[in-house]
Amino acid sequence: MLPTILSRCQIYDFNRIGIDDVVKQLQMIADKEGIKTEKEGLSVIAQKADGAMRDALSIFDQITVCSGGNVTYKNVIDNLNVLDYDYYFKLVDNFRDGNISDALLTLNEILSKGFEAQHFISGLSSHFRNLLVCKDEKTINLLEVGEETKKQYQQQAQACESDFLIKGLMLANQCDLNYRTSKNKRLLVELTLIRLCQLSDKKKI
Repeated sequence: MLPTILSRCQIYDFNRIGIDDVVKQLQMIADKEGIKTEKEGLSVIAQKADGAMRDALSIFDQITVCSGGNVTYKNVIDNLNVLDYDYYFKLVDNFRDGNISDALLTLNEILSKGFEAQHFISGLSSHFRNLLVCKDEKTINLLEVGEETKKQYQQQAQACESDFLIKGLMLANQCDLNYRTSKNKRLLVELTLIRLCQLSDKKKI
């Protein structure tokens, strides 16, 4: 744009709407419309909208119709095809216990439900990142999830060494980077889970 035109313009910077603000707005609408909600479900909608209130409202309307006016966490993840956080919490416990068999069986269960392996491994990287930010009170505000999920993250983070979380994040992220070029994508993810289990002093087959 030409400087002469730019000098006559007013510039407005629009920031991304925070998760908490989106949840509050959706809750206000739900209260007015008499729609039953769970905060964890609204939080997932807010994350999926990625700071866009219009998208959040569109998703909220969709879930409300599909769930018969009962916007629960379960209804939201089922309708949006979002992988339940519990799978990631369970897997990190497997890694800490060195339990390779259970980790591989959990992956198989996830894939059998129709989730893409790359979607899963990307989510695992995010899970390790979230655990890391929970290790320090200074960074915990970077965690954008519902209150109940935040408590789960804090609890698991305290049980994990920072070194374990950093190595886990690096392995998961490397798998995500290599996924597209891999000829055997499932094997790549399985090998990553095995290596994650080997980070622990405990080793189980």
